Amino acid sequence: MDFDTLIVFIPACFALNMTFGPSNLLALTNGAREGVGKAATAALGRMVAYASLIAITGIGLGALLAASALAFAIVKWAGAAYLVYLGIRLLRSHTAVSEDGAAAIAHRPLSSLTRQEFLVGIGNPKAIVIFTAFFPQFVDPDRYLASFAVLGALFLVFEMCAVALYALTGRHLGRLANHPKAAQWLNRTSGSMMIGFGLLLAFARRPAV
Repeated sequence: MDFDTLIVFIPACFALNMTFGPSNLLALTNGAREGVGKAATAALGRMVAYASLIAITGIGLGALLAASALAFAIVKWAGAAYLVYLGIRLLRSHTAVSEDGAAAIAHRPLSSLTRQEFLVGIGNPKAIVIFTAFFPQFVDPDRYLASFAVLGALFLVFEMCAVALYALTGRHLGRLANHPKAAQWLNRTSGSMMIGFGLLLAFARRPAV
């Protein structure tokens, strides 16, 4: 790929990666509760989901799925229901108190966090629309598969950078949340926002492709 194409793609792509949505909210929440390393490792589940969607788009099925009202609706409602479920779990989670009066957070297994990241990523139909509508603007028609693969790899690299930044931000917020009331506030805020994202996804319309 030529330099002129990359110099436009890179900032535009990173802006998409940094957009605050359910996946990045999950990275922020995991960073606060579990630490940066665990949050970043769990995000590999998201990378698998996005890599799968990029591959689907690259071989031509992406446009078909994006244009299908039924397929979009199925993925949309499944993704929305899962986000609402995650939000309710956060709202209902209780903050235990240790002997020194600090909040004691119940840590979750890495496998559970990774699975959660995958399901949030794969359950967002707008991701495949982004790959279908955004990537083709930068693809070299003479080297379609190779250039699409390069764009996909760059997207995943920038996505991991976004995960690290959000998890690091969450880690700093987590240090402020040692007090039980602050930890409870963090759970309620994250849970409410996750439910909000779920409702927004539920009422999202299928974009024209």
